[in-house]
Amino acid sequence: MKTELQHINFLYTTDSQKEYHISLSYQLFGKDLFSAPIILVNHALTGNSNVSGEKGWWKQLIGENQVIDTNKYTVLCFNIPGSGYDDFFIDEYSDFTSSDISNIFLKGLETLNIKNVYAIIGGSLGGGIGWEMLVKNTDLAELFIPIACDSKTHDWLHAQCLVQQFLLNGNDEPLQKARIHAMLCYRTPQSLNDRFQNKFNEEKQRLESEDWLNYHGKSLAERFSLKSYQLMNHLLMNINANDKDLGKIKARMHMISVDTDLFFPASEIRMGFNKLKTEKNDVFYHEIKSIHGHDAFLIEYEQLNFIIKNIL
Repeated sequence: MKTELQHINFLYTTDSQKEYHISLSYQLFGKDLFSAPIILVNHALTGNSNVSGEKGWWKQLIGENQVIDTNKYTVLCFNIPGSGYDDFFIDEYSDFTSSDISNIFLKGLETLNIKNVYAIIGGSLGGGIGWEMLVKNTDLAELFIPIACDSKTHDWLHAQCLVQQFLLNGNDEPLQKARIHAMLCYRTPQSLNDRFQNKFNEEKQRLESEDWLNYHGKSLAERFSLKSYQLMNHLLMNINANDKDLGKIKARMHMISVDTDLFFPASEIRMGFNKLKTEKNDVFYHEIKSIHGHDAFLIEYEQLNFIIKNIL
């Protein structure tokens, strides 16, 4: 199984007409390329191409004898250029949108001589990029599984990203503060209240929930550069696949939402599904039940595995 980071280098002109030398990194898992059906996994905001194996962030889903079985499929995952995982950074994050990332991923597939994939699976931002890819190449995939995401950034999510932008533009611990705010959107009041129950840490003289939020803020600051997180927030803020082209996508679609998601509310995803099924016969809707909100797609593996197993 090849898991090392590989690179594709090319010149790219953004939708805003800025020219960049892009170093697109990726990892392959499972069967050798072109020897098995290809599943493209688009990672979420704080994810990366390392989706499987000991340190894989989606190892409960992707691996040998897992629901996305690397004995059966070739799994490909690109890193979003500028996310920093591969030490490639973008100085002017506002030059790029999710549309540009989808163009870059399509260029990556073209360079690898991949004309079609069996499936595209993406969570959150990664799913949004999947929508953008498929409206540009409607024949690209047989199957599309967008999880906890939508084809566009709606007003509520845009507003939360705007708060993140304000925090990231500040001078006092911008990454830590932005992450703490984000965690309150990734989870729900019930998720935090049930977990911490107002327990007070006598040694640190603060609530355990506060300690947990500070831990996540600090952890993010250690993993991300400011410019990388600004870029990722900006991309999440600007998902905008063309509505009129969604029905032209050839892939069979299975849209998965989380009933308590505050970022991409299930009600919005259901609305999109109901509209799309008037144009397509092979579109389906699934819902994860959870108290954990948006992050449930990284927590509720029993439900997610059951849903995806029945799709694949």
